[in-house]
Amino acid sequence: MFENQQRDDVEKFIHGDAETRRLYFRHKELDSKLEDAGRGCLALGDEDLGKMKREKLQAKERLERMWDQWQRQRH
Repeated sequence: MFENQQRDDVEKFIHGDAETRRLYFRHKELDSKLEDAGRGCLALGDEDLGKMKREKLQAKERLERMWDQWQRQRH
């Protein structure tokens, strides 16, 4: 998600407050579970899979908005 950003900036952003940290690690958790489901290591029904994908996307979109706001505040 932050592949094109400076690692130091990403670390400062993620650890800047508890909500950002929680959301970031929840996104990573969902990403890992979805990868496991894709490899067949985690059995998920279509409904659960859809819910997880939507939650992951919502987390990503929120983190991106938070990142943009954080970047604007720094400059």
